[in-house]
Amino acid sequence: MQSYLLFNKNTQAIIHGYQIDALARMLDFDYVSGRAVPSVAAIINASGGGFHKAFFGQEEILIPIYTTLAHAAKKHQSADVMINFASLRSAFDTTLSALEQETIRTVVIIAEGVPERRARMLIAHAKKRGKWIIGPATVGGITAGQFKIGNTGGPIENIIAAKLHRPGSVGFVSKSGGMSNELFNVIAQHTNGIYEGIAIGGDAYPGSTFYEHLLRYEHNPEIKMLVLLGEVGGEDEYQVAEALKNKTIKKPLAAWVTGTCAKEFPSEVQFGHAGAKSGVQNESADAKNKALAKAGAIVPQSFNDFGEKIHQVYGDLVKRGIVKEQEEAPVPSFPQNFESALKEKKIRKTKEMMCSISCDTGQEATYLGVPITRILEDTSSGLGYVIGLLWFKKRLPPFACAYIELILKAIADHGPCVSGAHNTIVAARAGKDLISSLASGLLTIGPRFGGAIDSAAIMFKNAFDRKLSPSVFVQEMKDRGELIPGIGHKIKSTKNPDSRVVFLKTFTLDNFAVHSLLDYALEVEKITTAKKENLILNVDGCIGVSFVDMLKSMDTLFTPDEVDGAISLGCLNALFVLGRSIGMMGHYFDQKRYGEGLYRYPQNDVLYLTKGETNA
Repeated sequence: MQSYLLFNKNTQAIIHGYQIDALARMLDFDYVSGRAVPSVAAIINASGGGFHKAFFGQEEILIPIYTTLAHAAKKHQSADVMINFASLRSAFDTTLSALEQETIRTVVIIAEGVPERRARMLIAHAKKRGKWIIGPATVGGITAGQFKIGNTGGPIENIIAAKLHRPGSVGFVSKSGGMSNELFNVIAQHTNGIYEGIAIGGDAYPGSTFYEHLLRYEHNPEIKMLVLLGEVGGEDEYQVAEALKNKTIKKPLAAWVTGTCAKEFPSEVQFGHAGAKSGVQNESADAKNKALAKAGAIVPQSFNDFGEKIHQVYGDLVKRGIVKEQEEAPVPSFPQNFESALKEKKIRKTKEMMCSISCDTGQEATYLGVPITRILEDTSSGLGYVIGLLWFKKRLPPFACAYIELILKAIADHGPCVSGAHNTIVAARAGKDLISSLASGLLTIGPRFGGAIDSAAIMFKNAFDRKLSPSVFVQEMKDRGELIPGIGHKIKSTKNPDSRVVFLKTFTLDNFAVHSLLDYALEVEKITTAKKENLILNVDGCIGVSFVDMLKSMDTLFTPDEVDGAISLGCLNALFVLGRSIGMMGHYFDQKRYGEGLYRYPQNDVLYLTKGETNA
């Protein structure tokens, strides 16, 4: 690369700091400028490495993240720029580290307020090693159509409007990053645009000066004219004036030093930057504008005339044939981000998912339109109310909410020997985590364990709706060779009733306006227990039939079709899953609490059929 060039179309940078927006703007600039490779080679993020996914035009790319600059520089030796977004507290150390890297040629310091002594140490070290510093307190710079530092030039719309996506003929240098963006637009309106623009930074001791950058522009044959925007404070502009006098800088220069209003104040004034302060006469904007004009620069009467003066210089270059104007190429199209296009209502897209029970897009998440805080504030609306909202999309009355919570409490656990608890315990003792152990237990739920609630409700309701007498229903199931779901228990019987069933039956009879299906099931129980005492209405069957009665008791909320729909969706088995999960997790905690070791099923409880022939 020529010594007068800091950046070209192949320049790549390492970004210190996880600055996603700045990175995205650099990649957008790359794409619209027609770069073949992204200008960001790597990211330094001390808190962790990995990859960052970003758009390069329409394609998504992965940019590696490293925890140290040394590692990144070793992996990406073609990257010769480090853009340093570190805070003023760590900017010195990180910049010093970058200057020590053989592959890094230019360091950009974004932080403002780096201690002056440390800034001067960095400048001396950079000069000793033949390297460049842009900043501190800079937005960076841009080589039009080739390379952009961070947020320079603003969003992609600004880049295109200011013709920064392709090179012009103007070399521009400024202290202020914000004013740089303004001047990019002014220059684009009055010339064919900039070739390169640098904001040296607003601190008192910038890492590189106006003169140093203008001297680079002087040696760059693509740059035909120069523009300088100085500001009150400091004496850098006098070095430029001296270069104009001794013809070190020969190209025409349009210049303006801002801050001419400072003379209206009775005492020293500190403007936006650390280096922009009035007080000393020769550092005043008026004095520096006068010196530049005397040295041969084109200086306007005020900033309002600056664009006109720039146009005057440019027009003269065109007349003399030094600048050859070309027809503006079509502006490259740029894909708009989906989120911004959607916000601006420029596109419509079919939703991939729908949700009618909750929403988290507003100020506060809601369950069926009810703000969560309102549910929390209402201590009378317990878990049954939430289940009503999220499962049935209904605001259930108190008796229904209380009944749902009774079910959950009644079926939460039934000891360690049932299949779900047993599996959970075995998995816990095998060293599995809570979720894995719980899943192991839940996978046992089915027709033989806890999964008969839905089928009990369906079978009993179907028989009742067909107006079958209890005896005919029992005979029909016998003829089909099927067990009646919800009837029968291994341990409980008419002489040893299940207290849970007794309690749920009592609650149903006392609180439901309709309990016809429970009445029907109890008549069936009389027939089955007459044959065998343990063929009782078990807890699954009781929950199934009484739940249907609960829904029917709310005929203003549930139509007959909605009752059938709730059953067919599996809501009743879901209650068992929800309630029994409480117990399974309890068994998991119990095993972990006592540090139980790996479980092995006892051999003396296994009938081994491997010795000799069997009838199997």
